[in-house]
Amino acid sequence: MPSVSEIRNPWSATEFRARLYGLKGSYWDRHPFHRRLHEGELDKEHLRLWAANRWYYQCCLPRKDAAIIANCPVPEVRRQWLSRIVYHDGVDAQSGGAEKWLRLAEAVGLGRDEVVSERLVLPGVRFAVDAYTDFARRRPWLEAVASGLTELFSPGLLAHRLGRMREHYPWIGEDGFAYFTARLDVVAAEGSSLLDLVVEHAETHAQQLACVAALEFKCAVLQAILDSLDYHSGGSA
Repeated sequence: MPSVSEIRNPWSATEFRARLYGLKGSYWDRHPFHRRLHEGELDKEHLRLWAANRWYYQCCLPRKDAAIIANCPVPEVRRQWLSRIVYHDGVDAQSGGAEKWLRLAEAVGLGRDEVVSERLVLPGVRFAVDAYTDFARRRPWLEAVASGLTELFSPGLLAHRLGRMREHYPWIGEDGFAYFTARLDVVAAEGSSLLDLVVEHAETHAQQLACVAALEFKCAVLQAILDSLDYHSGGSA
C-alpha cells in the first residue's frame, strides 16, 4: 500500500521552496573551521591541508554530475547538465574549475602533483565525498540534483571568503583566487535555475520529501568534510 507521504497532496511551489531554503542553517558557512579560515587563524600548513582536501571534493563533482546524466531519462535535463561537467573539467586542460582550484593549491605552497596524487586526502574527507558521489549513482536523478541545492546558500559565503582571505592571507597571489572570482559570476544563477528544475519535476509529496532529505544529506556531507579538517588542524571538532 502507498505510504501517507505518497497519497497526500504535494506542497505548493512556495511551500516547497521554503522547506528547501529552511535548511540554510545546516550549511557549512558557520562551521568552526570556516570561522577560523575567515578570521585568519589558519597557518600555512592548515591552509594547504584544506586546499588539498577540498581538491578531492572538486575533482569528484564532474563524476557526480556524470552519474546524474546517466540516471536521467529526460533529454533536456541531460543537455542542461552537461554544462556543469564542462564547467569543472574545462574545455581543455588549462580551463575549468578544477584547474582553478589547482592554482589555489599552488598559491598556498602545494605542488600540483602532490595534490593530484590525493595522498594528503584525509580518510574522513574521502569517506564523505565518496558517499556523495555514490548517492548520485544510486539515488533517482531528481534527488541527486536536489542535493546540489546547497548552491542556493553559497554566494554569500564565497564573497565573504574572498574578502577575508585577501585580508588575512595577503601572501596568496591573486591568481590563486581565480576559482572564487569565477564562481561568484555564475553560482547565483545556477542555484536559481537548479531550484526551478527541482520544483518543476518534484510532482508528488513523496518526491518533495525525498528532495528535502537529499539536501539535508548534502549539508551533512559538507559538515563531515570540515569536521575532519577541523580535527586534523587542531580545532574543536
